[in-house]
Amino acid sequence: MLRAILRPALAITVALSALTGLAYPGLVTALAHALFPAQAAGSFVHRDGQPVGSSLIGQGWTRPGYFHGRPSAAGAGYDAAASGGRNKGPTDRILNDSLIPAAVEHAVQWDGARRGTIPADLVTASASGLDPEISPASAALQVPRVARARGLPESVVTALVQRHTRGRQFRLFGEPRVNVLLLNLALDSASTGR
Repeated sequence: MLRAILRPALAITVALSALTGLAYPGLVTALAHALFPAQAAGSFVHRDGQPVGSSLIGQGWTRPGYFHGRPSAAGAGYDAAASGGRNKGPTDRILNDSLIPAAVEHAVQWDGARRGTIPADLVTASASGLDPEISPASAALQVPRVARARGLPESVVTALVQRHTRGRQFRLFGEPRVNVLLLNLALDSASTGR
């Protein structure tokens, strides 16, 4: 009796494990590499043949001549292995008493922002903590600092921000956004003339 129940149960477990654990992921991975090879390989961005980052994962930009992204909940290194939000809500004392005020103070000191007018994405981390994009308002706030640090006219930096602003997906989903890595690479090219 027990053998009659265990044998089919084990057979189904092995078959479903092979199907859902090996066959299905293998098929999806093969299709992804065939249909979307750049995205399946990590959406790496290359400069002079060398990978400089991924357009899907934020990076820590600290120099004044670069646009800064959202704060990372994964630590200063934007460690993808530590991806995840802070899990702190609007009533959390640590978030309200230290993390947000520190980010606000950074925006005030670095960019001359006025308290109460700083875009939320400059002082809060995204759900993954690795968001590679900022809002156009966050980019606009940083234009004077970046232009000053690079010795470029603000109009040139503003034009680069506008050129790298992507609209809503399918004109319906999400909000307009600017990929920080791609914008900073364009700034490097504009500064060096290449």
